[in-house]
Amino acid sequence: MTDTHADQHSSLKGRSSSLDLIKWLAMLTMVIDHLRLVWPEMSNLFIPGRLSFPLFCVAIAANVARSSPGELLTVANGRYLALMLVFAAISEVPYRSISTSGSFNVLVTLALGLVIAWGWQHRTWLSGAMALIAAAAAYVLDDPLMYGFYGAFVPAAVLLAVRRPGALWLLSAVLCLLSNTRSSIVTRALDLDIYSLLALSNAFAAPLIGLWLLRQTFTFKVWPVRQWGYWFYPGHLAALQALRFLV
Repeated sequence: MTDTHADQHSSLKGRSSSLDLIKWLAMLTMVIDHLRLVWPEMSNLFIPGRLSFPLFCVAIAANVARSSPGELLTVANGRYLALMLVFAAISEVPYRSISTSGSFNVLVTLALGLVIAWGWQHRTWLSGAMALIAAAAAYVLDDPLMYGFYGAFVPAAVLLAVRRPGALWLLSAVLCLLSNTRSSIVTRALDLDIYSLLALSNAFAAPLIGLWLLRQTFTFKVWPVRQWGYWFYPGHLAALQALRFLV
């Protein structure tokens, strides 16, 4: 491991201002994206919204990178996956009430992505089996899974980029691009629609931005995003639904 890699791994072990900043940017762009569910005429907010999912994936990859390879069965990992699954279930009700997409909420995809990333990080029989099951589930659930089969592999691709910086960064960018190609956005992009081109460009660039931010050392303090962040997802969906009733 080079000094640069060692310094980055060491910074991930403690509280990281860059990681907290990534989480805040992910939540902010998510809220911006979801405002169009209240005001459909603001559909162009879809463009900055393409940053949110990849940034959440960067945060997951950074958290996975904190753990030592082979140490899968820890209290921290169990709590991490349990919270992800519990809040995926909690969030499904407010998500279904405000969204008409028919997909599961994004925490389902992120939970599968977490397990797949564990497979790459720990490389044990158990972590490998869990990753294969998660990948199979993503394949079977490709249609109702937000960001689909490709989206479930983004955290693992980002983790690979964290461990081996360089050209491998592009793998996460390509997966983020592919995870946004299931709608008519591709057809519109091929017709040189500027908004669709910007949306796909943001999706491609988002993990690269996240990886760059992760490698920075900031001297300013960032309010840490702790476990209350899990409540933010269903909470903001419920707040937007209430706002939609008011307007």
